[in-house]
Amino acid sequence: MSFFFVSEPDRRLIPASGLRGPVPLLIAIMTFVMVVVAAAGLALANTASVVRGGVESRYSIQIADGAAKAPAVLAAARAATGVSRAEQVPPAELRLTLERWLGPVGAEADLPIPVIIDVDLKPGADVRVVSSAISRTAPNAAFVAHRSSLAPLLKALNGLTILAFGLVLLIAMASAAAIILAARGALDTHRATIEVMHGIGATDGQVARLFLRQIASEALLGGLAGAAVAGTILGLILGGAGFATSLAGAPPLQWKDAVLLALLPVAVALLATVVARSALVRALRERL
Repeated sequence: MSFFFVSEPDRRLIPASGLRGPVPLLIAIMTFVMVVVAAAGLALANTASVVRGGVESRYSIQIADGAAKAPAVLAAARAATGVSRAEQVPPAELRLTLERWLGPVGAEADLPIPVIIDVDLKPGADVRVVSSAISRTAPNAAFVAHRSSLAPLLKALNGLTILAFGLVLLIAMASAAAIILAARGALDTHRATIEVMHGIGATDGQVARLFLRQIASEALLGGLAGAAVAGTILGLILGGAGFATSLAGAPPLQWKDAVLLALLPVAVALLATVVARSALVRALRERL
């Protein structure tokens, strides 16, 4: 990390711009956006994981207009090998759900409603054994996995997660391009200083290292500032996310996610260092 701290003699040769300069300000903005987008991607990934884990072993037995068969099917489900829980959804809850979708028509007594039995399987249970036991009791019953019903939701969450991480990559590429322009601009601004350094025997590598340390320190400064602002905003948002936590069963971001987000400023500074070094050496060889 000592590489990112510029000595006083080097500062006199290439004055630092501080947070008001183009490089720190640009990196601060880019890091802020990267942290926010990455946090959204991690939250989506965690939500998908929680949903997937919650429905992995959950199934439903659906019997159309089969109220008379419900007790026998429920008993067969509870007796089947590998079933840890089997409970019938109360008809009142089903009518309430239908009323939300259909309006007052859903509460009419003559509206037929299916029988739905929620089934939880034990880890390692054979689904085919349970399905066969249900089919013997009620051949017309449908044994549906919850993960199949939620497949579109999981697909959407996975797609949004990939999109978020893709945006992080694009922002990183844009930051790299901006660093290249900033490095070339710094060489043009201090052309006279570079000529004097060459005149007293400085090599291209020594000159590039001088500018590189300056760019790296400013990138780290800007990255930390942008990440601090993003972390403050995310902390305020997640501080009031109690409802989301209770709904998903887990907080949107875990401690390991916070560690990854905290490493983003350092990653941005390292990216800026690598890109700036390549741009500086190439520009010194080509133009000076």
